[in-house]
Amino acid sequence: MTIPLDLAGRVALVTGGGRGVGAGIAGRLLDAGARVVVCGRTEPAGLAPGVGFLGCDVRDPDAVEALVAACGERFGRLDVVVNNAGGSPVADAATASPRLTEKVIALNLTAALHVAQAANARMQAQPDGGVIVNVASLSGLRPSPGTAAYGAAKAGLLNLTRTLAMEWAPKVRVNAVSAGIVRTEAFEDYYGGPEAAAAVGATVPLGRVAEPADVGNAVAFLASPLAAFVSGANLEVHGGGERLAFSEHFGG
Repeated sequence: MTIPLDLAGRVALVTGGGRGVGAGIAGRLLDAGARVVVCGRTEPAGLAPGVGFLGCDVRDPDAVEALVAACGERFGRLDVVVNNAGGSPVADAATASPRLTEKVIALNLTAALHVAQAANARMQAQPDGGVIVNVASLSGLRPSPGTAAYGAAKAGLLNLTRTLAMEWAPKVRVNAVSAGIVRTEAFEDYYGGPEAAAAVGATVPLGRVAEPADVGNAVAFLASPLAAFVSGANLEVHGGGERLAFSEHFGG
């Protein structure tokens, strides 16, 4: 029996797919045979050949409706939607402004719901339904010091994933991928340079941080027929997890 990780003929939309993790996801879906379109507020330079772009601020529900409609008009269908847009600046929870908190939650949680709602409406009308994958984070599974609102939003995204999977079945499968540390364009600068970044990577049990394509592989699996009976799940892509401080006591 052939392993059916084949997305030929499928249309995939990746929010925030122009760079970083989103670009890795878009690239792997393209490699699997899907027609891929990414969205963002501005068109990024260097999109992979074959990847289309549509402008959209996913925090705006009206813009999201127009985005999904445009995908339908261009391709005639929408099979896979990846809610990847997200992120947060570092901010101490005691002093983070209400405006910052609202913007972080809007981008990382509310926007994903708006996109999912618009996609579901189209997918429910398709004979073979569709798949939604929400890109979450380990920050939603453990304390998130310095990014409290982000961690809370990602925790909410995981609950939303399980709820939508129940409400929208059997036509639409909904799953999540919780990524650990990923080597994006800003990785080394964020951790203070190449040496510090290498030290961070060494703390991961598998000996390195994830590449964007690693997250893309997980998304491609969940979008494929191989995951036909997987819905409401959260796939953790973290190289074995984060090393706990007490493990140093045992030489781990």
